[in-house]
Amino acid sequence: MPPAASTPAYRRLTVEERRSQLLEAALTLFAHRAPEEVSLDDVAEAAGVSRPLVYRYFPGGKQQLYEAALRSAAEELQQCFDEPREGPLLPRLARALDRYLGFVDQHDAGFSALLQGGSVVETSRTTAIVDGVRRAAAVHILSHLGITAPGPRLRMTVRMWITAVEAASLIWLDEDKQPPADELRDWLVEQFAATLSVTARRDPQTAGLVRALATDG
Repeated sequence: MPPAASTPAYRRLTVEERRSQLLEAALTLFAHRAPEEVSLDDVAEAAGVSRPLVYRYFPGGKQQLYEAALRSAAEELQQCFDEPREGPLLPRLARALDRYLGFVDQHDAGFSALLQGGSVVETSRTTAIVDGVRRAAAVHILSHLGITAPGPRLRMTVRMWITAVEAASLIWLDEDKQPPADELRDWLVEQFAATLSVTARRDPQTAGLVRALATDG
C-alpha cells in the first residue's frame, strides 16, 4: 500500500506577517471598491481569517485599517520616484512615471477613491498621508534636477506638474485607460519639459536649468 501523501506542516504567521497579510487584503479590496463600501467582514473573508482577528490587529476598526492601508500604498507610491540619479533627466522621469502609472493601473478604483476624496472615512490624517506623497515626489524631482535651493517659481512648477500627473491619471482611468500607458507617460514627460520652458521666461533659475537640460545627453 503506497504511503499517504504528506501534508505540509502548518506554520503560524508572525505578527508582522499577519499584519502584512491583512493590509494586502485590505489594499486589494480598496483598489476595486470605494473605502466606504468595504467592511471588516470583507477584509476578514479576503484574508481567510475571522473578524475578531482583524480587530486584534486593528482595534480602531475600519478607520485604523484604512489609514494603515493608505500609508502602505503611499510608501509604494513614494518609491516610484526613487530613481537612480544617473543618465539624462527625462528618461529617468519616464521610468519613474512607468512605475507610477503601473501602480495606478493595479489599484485603479482605490487610487481614484484616495485622490478624489469624499469618502466617509476621509480625515485630516488620510489627507496628510496623500499630501505626503506629493511632497515626497516633489523632493525627488528637485533632487533629479540637481537643485538644492529651488526658488518659489520652480517649486510651484514642480508641484503643479505633480498635480497634473494626478489629474491625468484620474482622467485616464475614467477614459478606460486610454491612451495606452506608454503614450500617456511620454505625453506627461513632454508636458514637464514644456512647463519648465514656460517658467523659464519668468525665472532665471529655471532658465538656467532649461539650458542645462538642452545639453543633457
